[in-house]
Amino acid sequence: MHVVTIPVLRGCIRHLLNGSSLTCRCRIAWKRNYSFFRDDVKSVKAVLNPDISKIRNIGIMAHIDAGKTTTTERMLYYSGYTRALGDVDDGDTVTDYMAQERERGITIQSAAVTFDWKDHRINLIDTPGHVDFTLEVERALRVLDGAVAVFDASAGVQAQTLTVWRQAQKHKIPCVCFLNKMDKPAASLKYSIDSIKTKLKANPVLLQIPIGSGKGFTGLVDLITKQKIMWLENSLASDGRDFEMRALQPSEDPELLQSVSEARGALIEQVADLDDEFAELLLGDYGENFDAVPAGKLQEAVRRVTLARKGVPVLCGSSLKNKGVQTLLDAITAYLPAPNERHHDLVRWYKDDLCALAFKVIHDKQRGPLVFVRIYSGTMKAQSAVYNINRNGTERMSRLLLPFADQHIEIPSLSAGNIALTVGLKQTVTGDTIVSSKASAAAAVKRAENEAEDNRSSHRESSSLVLAGVEVPEPVFFCSIEPPSMAKQADLEHALSCLQREDPSLKVRTDPDSGQMILCGMGELHIEIIHDRIKREFNIETHLGPLQVAYRETILQSASASDTLDRTLGDKRHVVTVELTVHSWTESGTSCDITFEDKVKAQLSSDIREAVEHGVQSAYFQGPVMGCPVQGVQTVIQHVSWESGTSSAMVSACVSRCMLKALRLAGGQVLEPVMELEVTLGEENLSSVLGDLAQRRGTVREIQTQQENKVLLATVPLAEMMGYSTVLRTLTSGNATFSLELSSYEPMNLQDQNTLLNKMAGLA
Repeated sequence: MHVVTIPVLRGCIRHLLNGSSLTCRCRIAWKRNYSFFRDDVKSVKAVLNPDISKIRNIGIMAHIDAGKTTTTERMLYYSGYTRALGDVDDGDTVTDYMAQERERGITIQSAAVTFDWKDHRINLIDTPGHVDFTLEVERALRVLDGAVAVFDASAGVQAQTLTVWRQAQKHKIPCVCFLNKMDKPAASLKYSIDSIKTKLKANPVLLQIPIGSGKGFTGLVDLITKQKIMWLENSLASDGRDFEMRALQPSEDPELLQSVSEARGALIEQVADLDDEFAELLLGDYGENFDAVPAGKLQEAVRRVTLARKGVPVLCGSSLKNKGVQTLLDAITAYLPAPNERHHDLVRWYKDDLCALAFKVIHDKQRGPLVFVRIYSGTMKAQSAVYNINRNGTERMSRLLLPFADQHIEIPSLSAGNIALTVGLKQTVTGDTIVSSKASAAAAVKRAENEAEDNRSSHRESSSLVLAGVEVPEPVFFCSIEPPSMAKQADLEHALSCLQREDPSLKVRTDPDSGQMILCGMGELHIEIIHDRIKREFNIETHLGPLQVAYRETILQSASASDTLDRTLGDKRHVVTVELTVHSWTESGTSCDITFEDKVKAQLSSDIREAVEHGVQSAYFQGPVMGCPVQGVQTVIQHVSWESGTSSAMVSACVSRCMLKALRLAGGQVLEPVMELEVTLGEENLSSVLGDLAQRRGTVREIQTQQENKVLLATVPLAEMMGYSTVLRTLTSGNATFSLELSSYEPMNLQDQNTLLNKMAGLA
């Protein structure tokens, strides 16, 4: 991590004017060449706290290899943030700064950059496209106001595109679609639009049509302004900075003019159907004369449609060939919302006081944890104390930074609507709500209570003033991890603690039988990256055990059990008796439940009741068949009695032991994770891939046609997918791609379950 300050950037210029060579730190600063440092300190102050209506907080989301990072790199170049175009294949992009990202050519961690486009500030987060890092997308979208969905124009909507789109819809984020790679031979505007309609169930609003296709793709026509946009191939080695924009002339290709006329007419009709205000304007002033509709009125209507999430603007281009990115930036500022146009229910109670959400933590060796925050109200200042509502504690923030991927600008303060990076918040984790003080939180609670009383609505508790955090998915893979020697045990525990704080989807636990540390992750690549980071960043050569699947357990029938614990510790006797019943709870999905019979609930004190719940929950973590977590079970507590002086820990122990009895009597059932598999391949390889899937207990759901390729959709147990990437490369000579996503946990048949149990016992 590097912090680049104004004196450092001025030092760059002094060194160059004197003919001296740049220092390492100055070279880094000069390479990035932040556009707003070119003039003077006044320009710097002007960009620190811009007009909130001119801010755009956006994310770039897509399937892996759709071109997110390349698109981001072009945005930074055309905005003046960088002086050279980075390339994913060369490993010199701004947002893919980790060694693991540059070696593999994929995005692993979401990276934030801030730049200016025309008179707008854009805070952009480049998110991963690999399913193992879905949480990175989730926590980025949680704090963003808009998103750009990037599509491979030859493939349309792919598996992970569907996943990230659902995440954006969950957070009600307006989106803009960018059909990238229009220069590919198989690129198809019609196919991409159709896949958006059918797979995403969205309403695409086409704003541009391409001129030419495949290698003949040379430019665009803007349907709103009826302008032709052509990129000049011979300017500055075709970096795409220079392009020609002019109105369509009657002398143009008649086929192009016809296509533009039809597409613009369809656009106007579509927007009129979606926006009543525009429909009234159209009927009242223009009738069927669509050519007379002003571009400004049409653009305003498209913006209203986008913000209402009734439609999604669709643009096209080729980021690698430097075409269409400038018009995409214009669309971001024109159609996506400013922070003050997004409704955040809780923020109004804080008024002008600070209210921010911590959405990401990264570890820095020198500064400790660096916490990314989205500021919703008020102003955040360096060298100030803030109150963490979730942790119920006050921390001092020593420094405030403006994020630029792996480099940062130190700033004194930042206003609402922006994304900042803080130093000094040692207890804050992902999902925590930060306010200016405990008094500020109490005042917000009072305002909420007064509003609830005025509206005669239900009373709000203070916990409801905590901003919604991030849902963390459960890991599906695990393996043991061991240090090279016992002397490194403490260092490994520290490293894992730091990585867990950075990545909430990474879980570390200790096996109760062997005492080994168990690393739990979202996939093979996820655990591989964690292992590599421990080696590189913490200098620990760890050993990983064989990768194993995270199974679950449930029960087949209802069962009742009772248990009595009678134990003397020191001079105290502890006696507890418990009776309970467990039921199969199929409608619960992946959760478990605990209820008390009315007569029991009435006699239990809060301490004993908490101890009973703790005992039940601890039993849910270790099932009766393989010791895996239990799901789909409901427990009914029928009787609890205890003698005076019995500790709550003994109550929990008795309940946990009784639960284990009941679960064994109910008959255990192993549940295995089943994955949604999508394979894109040539038709000539289809039969061999289908045969391989049949041996992996796979079930084919559908085979789709995608241009010249086939898309195979199937469900397959995760346990059968170990090393599948190598096998698929062999079967298809490296001409196929695949993606996996957790679908559900399904019961194993008795034969497969017995085989698994024998294997776990070392008998097979």
